[in-house]
Amino acid sequence: MSNVFSSSAMTIVATGVSITTSGTSASATIPLCASGEYPRYVRVAATVAACVRIGTDSATAATTDMQIQPGDAVIMHIPNGYTKIAAIQVASAGVVQVSPLENM
Repeated sequence: MSNVFSSSAMTIVATGVSITTSGTSASATIPLCASGEYPRYVRVAATVAACVRIGTDSATAATTDMQIQPGDAVIMHIPNGYTKIAAIQVASAGVVQVSPLENM
């Protein structure tokens, strides 16, 4: 059975990561939950339009990956074994912020 995000409230207590975007993909390790484990879900937000992709040992984002618009946030499911997230700008440089969700 798959995990489905169905909660309206989120708990974020661990520090997230920020990825500065440019015309080249940049990646980071998915931030851990307060328990020290990888989260099942993360919240991803961006200051400018950016494309993101998750990966196992590495991740490289392309401009055809999921696009996040500025001011919006996306809740992404993180399958077992996925430890990296990458982002690339659409038109201008900005920041993609990733926070682990605790209560999912």
